[in-house]
Amino acid sequence: MKMVRFLTVGLVPLLSALAQVNVYLTGVPDYEWHVACFGTATGNLMGYWDRHGFPNFYTGPTTGGAAPLDSFGNNYGIRSLWASQAGLDGRPANKPGHVDDYYVGYESTAADPYVTARRTEHEPDCIGDFTGMNQNKWKDLNGECDGNLDGWTFLYWDATGNRRLNFTPGPAAGLPAIDLQSGLRAWTKWRGYEADVFTQLAEVNPDTPAGKGFTFADLKAEIDAGYPVLLFMQSWPEKYRSVGSMARANPEIHGMLAYGYRYGHDGDGGKLWVHLRTSWASGDTQYYPWDGSGWLDWTGYYMPPRGAISYHPLPRIMDIKRANGQLTLRWDGPASELYDADNDAFTQLHWYVVEMATSLTAGGFAPVAAAATEHELTLPEPAGQAVFLRVKLVPPGSGGQ
Repeated sequence: MKMVRFLTVGLVPLLSALAQVNVYLTGVPDYEWHVACFGTATGNLMGYWDRHGFPNFYTGPTTGGAAPLDSFGNNYGIRSLWASQAGLDGRPANKPGHVDDYYVGYESTAADPYVTARRTEHEPDCIGDFTGMNQNKWKDLNGECDGNLDGWTFLYWDATGNRRLNFTPGPAAGLPAIDLQSGLRAWTKWRGYEADVFTQLAEVNPDTPAGKGFTFADLKAEIDAGYPVLLFMQSWPEKYRSVGSMARANPEIHGMLAYGYRYGHDGDGGKLWVHLRTSWASGDTQYYPWDGSGWLDWTGYYMPPRGAISYHPLPRIMDIKRANGQLTLRWDGPASELYDADNDAFTQLHWYVVEMATSLTAGGFAPVAAAATEHELTLPEPAGQAVFLRVKLVPPGSGGQ
């Protein structure tokens, strides 16, 4: 029997009474499912960031090295972003990748192909390699299940409902000690950047302690700040199930990417709604009510969001050039745009200031130019002394203060 908990959130009537709101981040990829839902969801996420300030996230031959918005036709190769494969996206046909080493078929419990072929597994080179996706290597993951089935990955949640920042699991379940959240950070580092990742049980999940968890207000704050949010859907109260030869296999889950929200419109029913990429290339009209009702019920399971994974890639100075008495800095960093569908208005969300100091003592840095959305700045080269430069994200309209 399905047990559903509906929450009375004081934010709902307050927001609904204020105004009609329908906003979402622009340029979010909508890839078709390929070998795993969280592979596709993380592909949508990293494809988004490749298009919005981090061009080294995807550098393969598809569309000249820029992540496309879909994965059909000539864009099929983008799937290598989360699941590399021999012969795919310019990879040599004799060089096994993620699919060749780990994937047998959907929900397979068989040993990974590299094991049965008695070959060394390939070096990690796609998102799924770093997150443990499809890899049948672990026992007793966080006291819940063994994993991972083909098509699955796992995440360690803080059962108290508190946020867990930049967490890496211990070795109890086996080595390598990785999961979805720690894998995203490791993959980002492999691509030459850094990121902060926090996870938190959703307030609408029945397992979350009362008064705790990731709320709609938290989701709104992430979107308003320019950060899409991964949602981890899980069949409740299932923590494991019997599949094939695995008595305690991964439970039913699904991964989606939240990139906007709406409320206050006729037909919204007084509810708060979330714009989603479903990981099935479902288009731009997919959204679900935040209160936990209706989430993937048609699959035959009550599958509310168990929790949220918030991913914040960090700016990095990529190049400094000196010429003709000037310095030119170039950096990579978030560059999100929010669209207000009710008012047909666009807002650039990520602004930067370059700061300079003559020492690294506290309070020594000061802006050398006004805040701007560009990722490059040319300034006069300081004469006669060593200086330190840094790039800092600032709120829109802050003027760098």
